[in-house]
Amino acid sequence: MRHAPPHAAPDAVDARLGGDPLAEGLALHLERWALALGADAALARQIAAIGRALSRAARLGHVGLPLAQALPEDERPALQALLGCGVVGTPAAPAACPLILDDEGRIYLHRNFALERRLAQRLVRAARLAPQSLQGAIPSRLRALFGGRENRGGDAAPDWQQLATALALRQRLVVISGGPGTGKTSTVVKLLACLLADAPDARIALTAPTGKAAARLAEAVGERAAALPAALRERLPQSASTVHRLLGVTPQGFVHHAGRPLPIDVLIVDEASMLDLALATQLLEAVPARAHIVLLGDQHQLAAVESGAVFAELAADPGLSDACRSALETACELAAGSLRTPAPLRRGVLPDSVVWFERNYRFAADSAIGRLAAQIRTGDREAALATLHEAAHAAAVDGELQWWDETGAAPTPALRRAWLQGYEPYLQALRQGPGQASLQDPVDVAALAQAFARFRVLCAHREGARGMGAVNAVLDAHARRALAAMHAEHPGPPGGDFYVGRPVMVLKNQPLLQLFNGDIGITLPPAPGESGLVVAFPQPGGELRRIPVQRLPEHQSAWAMTVHKAQGSEFDAVLVLLPDAASPVLTRELLYTALTRARRRVALAGSAAVVATAIATPTRRHSGLLARLREALADSSGSSP
Repeated sequence: MRHAPPHAAPDAVDARLGGDPLAEGLALHLERWALALGADAALARQIAAIGRALSRAARLGHVGLPLAQALPEDERPALQALLGCGVVGTPAAPAACPLILDDEGRIYLHRNFALERRLAQRLVRAARLAPQSLQGAIPSRLRALFGGRENRGGDAAPDWQQLATALALRQRLVVISGGPGTGKTSTVVKLLACLLADAPDARIALTAPTGKAAARLAEAVGERAAALPAALRERLPQSASTVHRLLGVTPQGFVHHAGRPLPIDVLIVDEASMLDLALATQLLEAVPARAHIVLLGDQHQLAAVESGAVFAELAADPGLSDACRSALETACELAAGSLRTPAPLRRGVLPDSVVWFERNYRFAADSAIGRLAAQIRTGDREAALATLHEAAHAAAVDGELQWWDETGAAPTPALRRAWLQGYEPYLQALRQGPGQASLQDPVDVAALAQAFARFRVLCAHREGARGMGAVNAVLDAHARRALAAMHAEHPGPPGGDFYVGRPVMVLKNQPLLQLFNGDIGITLPPAPGESGLVVAFPQPGGELRRIPVQRLPEHQSAWAMTVHKAQGSEFDAVLVLLPDAASPVLTRELLYTALTRARRRVALAGSAAVVATAIATPTRRHSGLLARLREALADSSGSSP
């Protein structure tokens, strides 16, 4: 068995692991594998170094690495020796090799290469399905939902929401990229109305990577559906699920996969920028071959925590073929040849699949938050700092945008007071409630959860004086004092962290309890028949899931959360707490994501130098998805769609 990996002796592994056990363990494994297949010691050490680099790169979100970055040139083995050692395969002949080197000089762990290839093949199958006609009743339905040219004005700019709807009716795969407030959910509701008018029994799945994002998607769809005729409105899905829940996560894996697809005709994925390579592959492979797939997200936000930047790569090119452009112009009553698409960020390989929403309906273009978001997104440091200086010198202290230009390692007393003031309405709601009976009423608890959701402290880091842990500790202590009377009446477990009113975020999926990473609940007194404090998680439809505190999976207080955890959430106001110095996590995308979590007000605490460094540091993730898409297109060119 030429490719069977050797087993390393435990004592040898222990001696080599050092301070990075995952990277060193992989390196040692690959080195022994290469030696067992006849590589000389120098080549085996070079292969070990590649494995070490790939392990570390994966923790930074890279799917693979250019070989030139995995090894310095003077330490790089000859290509012939690398490909002949039995440990490194190629896309044409991957075999069971643990490493794959593609034609562009990109080196992968085999698993990541296989995931990327599978995802590309699924995307190409969807993109190559024959376009559906936009004739018949579709133009009149689009006019009814969006208004005709006479209502918009003959010279009005193209309505990209209408164009995106028409595109999603024509194609089986559509990617819609736009920031918060650009109309993505409104477009989805109108798209579903069109689809349901043709196929009243169409099976529709709404999903998002986190519970909070899924709940917000369902709520937004319900709100925007109010203007639809009752017959259509009643057919819309009333709830959304997390991707894991949709796929049916179990200890043994997912219930739904390529061999057992989901029973759906339409898949809508919100916050798709949070999908990592593995989850995106598993989800799309579980979608039936002819189902509509619509991915919603913001390509400028943070990429997934795990490896990959799938959404950003797919959304980079909003190009249209001539045939598609003509069909959209006709369906949307545009003059022939008038439809112009934005210049791509980089050239893609799947035309007729992407639409960008650039008009923001929440913030005017000249609003402070709107301007700052655009300046961060485009990397304009000077303009962004000018906007912040303007906000810092504004007369109103409760304006749309505030800035604390802080250079110290610890937050100032004024900033700490701002945390406390931000949560005072929530604490007041707890203190002034009509009593314990109110805290058992799902309606009142939902209102309490909404009061908590109006404000959030967002941190770049978990640790340190300006990190999430420190902020939560301060706010936990303050809340205990503010709610002392309730705590005395309903004490939590001895020596524990729980008190009535404590907000809790789940950190680990627990399918048996129907709790998922990112879910947020409120600690409440026990109801009759309950023996101690519970955490109540509001559910779609107004129900509550009450979990005894002793049964909760891994969790933390939710007064402050990292920006990564805040993805998929929105709040009326946010206070963004940046570290006192540049760090690897502090990037343009993190700053933009934090800022755009706010519906109305943003307070940013961080020095000018730190803000400027973040804006000048865009996230770059190494991946070969575009290469895999080109390969999949070439492989399918001889077959009919």
